Amino acid sequence: MTTTISPDATTTRSARGLPSSPSLALLVLRLAFGAIFIAHGAQKVFVFGFAGTSGSFADMGVPLASIAGPAVGLLELVGGVLLVLGLGTRIVGILLAIDMVVAAVLVHLPSGIFASEGGYELTLALAAAALALALVGAGRLSLDAVVVNRRSVSTR
Repeated sequence: MTTTISPDATTTRSARGLPSSPSLALLVLRLAFGAIFIAHGAQKVFVFGFAGTSGSFADMGVPLASIAGPAVGLLELVGGVLLVLGLGTRIVGILLAIDMVVAAVLVHLPSGIFASEGGYELTLALAAAALALALVGAGRLSLDAVVVNRRSVSTR
């Protein structure tokens, strides 16, 4: 497969001539996975509350559950919002990936892969998406790009 890069390097065309946009793909990834993190964080913060989340974490054997519960709930809620906006994406991606790896190892790994059986399927997918965003950044359709553009204009 050959790829031709346009002059502004934001759109590529595959060998079949189909347009491709990495920034649009990153936006889709950020919106989908950000929404999932928001939902899980909101559930921990607003539905279960900090006490309920901490209690649940303690029951699952999570160390320092009284600190970990609120921290994870806030990280997932705020981190999900930041992913959707594309703000601080690399840092947030790393933190969320770590969060998901810890959840997989401490809680889900013994149950196998399938999420329906309490396994690590979802945490693996969330960790992979968060890490991918940390590695490549948010793309041009993000607040990160706006911040970078403003910095480059102000330093000229």
